[in-house]
Amino acid sequence: MTHAQSPLRVFITGSAGFIGFHLAQRLLQEGMRVHGFDGMTDYYDVTLKQRRHEILAQSAQFSASCAMLQDNTALEGAVKQFAPDVIVHLAAQAGVRHSLENPRAYVDSNIIGTFNILEAARQAQVAHLLMASTSSVYGANTQMPFAETDKADTPLTIYAATKKATEAMGHSHAHIWNIPVTMFRFFTVYGPWGRPDMALFKFTKAILDGKPIDIYNNGEMYRDFTYVDDLVTAIRLLIDVPPPAPGHQSKPLKGDSLSPAAPFRVVNIGNSDKVRLLDFVATLEAKLGLTAQRNYMPMQTGDVPATWANADLLRSLTGYAPQTRIHDGIGAFVDWYRDYYQV
Repeated sequence: MTHAQSPLRVFITGSAGFIGFHLAQRLLQEGMRVHGFDGMTDYYDVTLKQRRHEILAQSAQFSASCAMLQDNTALEGAVKQFAPDVIVHLAAQAGVRHSLENPRAYVDSNIIGTFNILEAARQAQVAHLLMASTSSVYGANTQMPFAETDKADTPLTIYAATKKATEAMGHSHAHIWNIPVTMFRFFTVYGPWGRPDMALFKFTKAILDGKPIDIYNNGEMYRDFTYVDDLVTAIRLLIDVPPPAPGHQSKPLKGDSLSPAAPFRVVNIGNSDKVRLLDFVATLEAKLGLTAQRNYMPMQTGDVPATWANADLLRSLTGYAPQTRIHDGIGAFVDWYRDYYQV
């Protein structure tokens, strides 16, 4: 994909979200044109989302629309007007626990919203459509590390099920309309400007407020924590590697998830390292200089005891692998949190 003549035009859904904001920043720093599309829902503090967009708006290369993915007229209009080369679809109703309370939001946002994106990408004839999936699709799988070629037919929450559905929808659109589609499965992402509903944010706030933190499964949880800058670097590099059409692969890659029927591929983005939740908490305590009051809880419905990524395919495609250690990543988050909330 050459873009020496004019800057690459990238349309990002969820641009006021945690990951979308960081990705938009990276692309703007590289001189690309970015259009953000975000519904600014109140699932968490809207002020945080607005502040992220304000930072992005300091660049003349950034423009934005505020509408829901389900508003097809608004979405189609924004895509048509911007005429993107690439779409990165990050917007979704996120959160495993919230899906137990409000499952319909996941169907509306993740399935209907993603269908609208697929149609918009088709009409815009984009060179590459990249869409966010999740490690949660691995569900009840126990063979680790999780590889993209593993079957993922046992989702444990409606959140995971909707994300698995978007992978299937992406494949069908890639096949019928010959749109190169890359799905990336994120593993637990953390870092500055993170989501308030995620463990690191909640733990930091509670410890600083002198309140107890809930530790599920008595702390016997393992996560493949991925620092947001590493994730964004991976997405940036994947933009330049659209999956080839069937029969056009120059040489087979070991462990490739490339479809035999479509220009479609699934890629894990994770640190390839599982960290025990109790070690994560201990690192946070050290960074804050405070001891947490720990409230040990049983396993939550729909949760899994461990996630761990095989990121060999990402490395084969891009030459890159995430490697930020939790000690450094948590330190960067704590510094941001103290600065942002002045504590």
